[in-house]
Amino acid sequence: MAYRLIPIDHPTAPPLAISARLRSQLVYFMTPPDAPHVPPLQPNDYWIDAEHSVQWFTDGVFELVSPLDGEQRTVIELSEEQEVFLEWLTTHHIQHIRVQEVP
Repeated sequence: MAYRLIPIDHPTAPPLAISARLRSQLVYFMTPPDAPHVPPLQPNDYWIDAEHSVQWFTDGVFELVSPLDGEQRTVIELSEEQEVFLEWLTTHHIQHIRVQEVP
């Protein structure tokens, strides 16, 4: 299955084709939906805070928190596809995305 990301807050930006693998990793980058600055989201929508996107893209890494122990954190180097994704977000100033299946 293939997917593409549709920029909701900047509809003039081009969609981004992504793999099923990156689709499953979007939760690593999303801002929690209950954060005060996150608007109501539709199913398959994600909000990714612009400051975090810039930081991850600049650093080339992101921090993953263990779901079993909130104090355990691991720094993970960005894959090529994650880097392309973050570059797309930062270049086009995108925070609100929608995942769409591509037949």
